[in-house]
Amino acid sequence: MPSIVFATRNQNKIKEANAALNGAFEIIGLDAVGCEEELPETSPTIEENALEKARYVHRHYQVDCFSEDTGLEVEALDGAPGVYSARYAGPANDAEANMTLLLSNLKGVENRKARFRTVIALILDGKEHTFEGVVNGQVIHIKKGRGGFGYDPIFMPDGYNRTFAQMTVEEKNAISHRGQAIAKLKAFLEEVK
Repeated sequence: MPSIVFATRNQNKIKEANAALNGAFEIIGLDAVGCEEELPETSPTIEENALEKARYVHRHYQVDCFSEDTGLEVEALDGAPGVYSARYAGPANDAEANMTLLLSNLKGVENRKARFRTVIALILDGKEHTFEGVVNGQVIHIKKGRGGFGYDPIFMPDGYNRTFAQMTVEEKNAISHRGQAIAKLKAFLEEVK
């Protein structure tokens, strides 16, 4: 089975990607290629951040790879936290602190519409490709569920009465922003392999 490097150390993301790709490719993380440094994320957009990380890994480790960047974009907050979703409450990437700050910033706000957006940047044989996934929903008032990660306990996708954190990995992958982007990546990889 061919393998491809996912430019992340987040085991939850690697697990989701492997489940979504369903054995078409083995997804390995940065640890597998000896990358211990933090990847740069200095760009102002989700797309540019995804490309920046993939380019870094490709340049320094000479491997085919993909990276992703995801943001939760809240309508009432003019798209915030957006590209800063992981470090919304500070540089520690603390999911609990991020959710607490977001819920505080939405206190008394009726419009809870939000969307999760993922962009995957793939570098394969020296060529760059991007794939996007978007899921619309709303930020609920209190955390529900123990699964998932990040903002999953407070995000309820449109058409569902459960948060991402209340869904199984398979249920979430079937509808999520990352699941959509990975499905596009999978279709592309299956065409070219």
